Amino acid sequence: MKKYPHIMKQDTDYQSINKASWNNRVDAHVKSDFYDNKGFIKGRNSLNEIELNLIGDITGKTVLHLQCHFGQDTISLNRMGADSTGVDLSDKAIDKAKELANETNSDSKFICCDIYDLDKHLDEKFDIIFTSYGAIDWLPDLDKWAALISNFLKPNGKFILVEFHPILWMFDDKFQSIKYNYSNTGPIFESDEGTYADKDANISQDYIMWNHGISEVVNSLIDKGMVIQQLNEYDYSPYNCFSETVEFEKGKFRIKHLDNKIPMVYAIVAIRKE
Repeated sequence: MKKYPHIMKQDTDYQSINKASWNNRVDAHVKSDFYDNKGFIKGRNSLNEIELNLIGDITGKTVLHLQCHFGQDTISLNRMGADSTGVDLSDKAIDKAKELANETNSDSKFICCDIYDLDKHLDEKFDIIFTSYGAIDWLPDLDKWAALISNFLKPNGKFILVEFHPILWMFDDKFQSIKYNYSNTGPIFESDEGTYADKDANISQDYIMWNHGISEVVNSLIDKGMVIQQLNEYDYSPYNCFSETVEFEKGKFRIKHLDNKIPMVYAIVAIRKE
């Protein structure tokens, strides 16, 4: 991954740029060992230990999954007993999600839209809202994000975020030096050859992202009436999606030369006030 700080012009349509980027990745991701779609179709739960411990028993609960990609986690939530709805910007990903739901006999529902426009497509309150791993860095405005979470949660509803730690996004691709700001100082233009799920895939894409420090995330939620119940940090990633990694335990990855010196994932559990 290469990052290039970029002052985005007022008329830059970041949604179209990012939608094209994700549409471009879908086929490679569905075929990748990273997502193991064949194993998923046979019954593998795509959720990891971190989020499973936070989610708990969701039998009979309604769950809204934001930025769901091609639907594995949404369908996993449904398999766990929830009435699940997934939302994503990529129409190609949502088409695959619907195909996957049909193939796995899941009644998960899927909506294709920018999450900031979700109130134009959905009129429902949920027991739980869930989002995870490489999601919020695609969003320029966390105040709007937190507002939609509060809006779509039932009173006392639960929000669960599991996300890569913002410290990771400060480093260059080889984790040798600090190159980027911890906090949100504006859009960052990025260009990739391949993709995190298959670094040798014969694809390339441009896209735009934003770094968000943990205080920005937490305060945006508090400002919209959410009560923070947990804030946890983890010194590993359950995904081998970074450079220079080592698997120190099965399914747990760290940056080789940094070992356990930095957090790699954090999680927030918040409750909407009545």
